[in-house]
Amino acid sequence: MTLTAGVVAVQGDVSEHADAVCRAAERRGREADVVEIRDAGVVPDCDVLLMPGGESTTISRLLHDEGIAAEIRDHVAAGKPVLATCAGLIVAATDAGDDRVETLDLVDVTVQRNAFGRQKDSFEAPLAVDGLDEPFPAVFIRAPVIADVGEAEVLAEWDGRPVAVRDGPVVGTSFHPELTEDDRIHELAFFAETPATQ
Repeated sequence: MTLTAGVVAVQGDVSEHADAVCRAAERRGREADVVEIRDAGVVPDCDVLLMPGGESTTISRLLHDEGIAAEIRDHVAAGKPVLATCAGLIVAATDAGDDRVETLDLVDVTVQRNAFGRQKDSFEAPLAVDGLDEPFPAVFIRAPVIADVGEAEVLAEWDGRPVAVRDGPVVGTSFHPELTEDDRIHELAFFAETPATQ
């Protein structure tokens, strides 16, 4: 059965996320059909959603202006998975720590934007993630930090601070899993209940 994967395509690493979800689906014996989301009416046909990074104030404004925000909330309410990365996590959070960001209230966390520094402070770190057997090569670029966790489950920490969480069907990461050839975060977000094929 083909999986319809929607990537919010207003900003960020759209093609990289598309490639990663296709690889993750293939590892699970599935096929993914990727659609880009720029307008309302696409999300209801999607099985899974990806919310890439970018500039969180811009992303949140466009999601609400285009009527996509309500559709994403309905998607999550129906128990369908979402992977929100970097700025995507900020927009998905209950508290973005910035009044300019109109959040989706999907992940019960408070975040701080750019908490790991500016572009020049970007780094890659081997990250122990709950559900993964080996460390994940996490890429942090102007990454937010999860400052406070409510009901969400912490999946990974770096330097004592949460950087990956799960809240119901939503997985959020401070880092950019799509910027590696390792698709295990996408697999964890979308196929955790499906046994891997050899």
